[in-house]
Amino acid sequence: MMLRAARAARPLLRLSSAGAVGERIRGSVPSAPAVFTRGFLDFFKKGDKEAAENAEARAKAKARLTDEMRRGYFEDISEIRKNAGKIAEASKVIIPDDAAVKFPDLALESPVGGALRLPLVASPAEDNSPEAGRTVVPDASLVCLSFRANSQKMAESWSLPFLDAFGASGKVQAYEVSFIDSWLLSSGPVRRAFFKMIRKSNNPQRHAVYAFGDHYDFRKELQIVNLLTGYIYLVDRLGRIRWQGFGPATQEELSSLTACTSILLDEK
Repeated sequence: MMLRAARAARPLLRLSSAGAVGERIRGSVPSAPAVFTRGFLDFFKKGDKEAAENAEARAKAKARLTDEMRRGYFEDISEIRKNAGKIAEASKVIIPDDAAVKFPDLALESPVGGALRLPLVASPAEDNSPEAGRTVVPDASLVCLSFRANSQKMAESWSLPFLDAFGASGKVQAYEVSFIDSWLLSSGPVRRAFFKMIRKSNNPQRHAVYAFGDHYDFRKELQIVNLLTGYIYLVDRLGRIRWQGFGPATQEELSSLTACTSILLDEK
């Protein structure tokens, strides 16, 4: 495209060169042909940039479609039937802080508290801003992810024993996150009506929160494939994942979570 544009603009370039010489002699403003030529070339440069951006967007959309089609609902349900939601074993020991990865940023909405973002991260000691003072960051947060209704009970099998063990310390919070990708439920009026019908938790440390809209990029960061099981993460004050589990809790895994949480609370 740029080659054709350059050929088409060649007579104008010669004209503008001649005009530029006259400008240097006269010390006047650029001539009309020179201004027109620059605008003519800028138009084609802008067109090339937009074409490249569109091509990149199409490539990303194609890659996503291919990725999503590799695995469908039937593959997910087949895996769940084989292992009852335990797609992998839970961590047995706490993940060292130098090996821990950050929990991806996630925008949420709460029926009682409005907007919320996870992970909650402690502000630096020197940060004396009013916002930093108002934000209470727990020493440990248990984040339970449910992408389908069937995995919400799995989340509760972790969050309730977790709060029973550590709730009295006042240093922990549990977040049961439900993902809603339906465009209808994500619309403002339906969302508000949905929140009015939800039963509120009477435990201030247990938060039922919701993520509306597309969550593909978030899932990719955490390497989440099967949407029919639950994903559980123990997150520290700096927003790092220090332990993880899957599906419904077992007694052995709850013991592991309890031990790792105790270590995490002692780190401070």
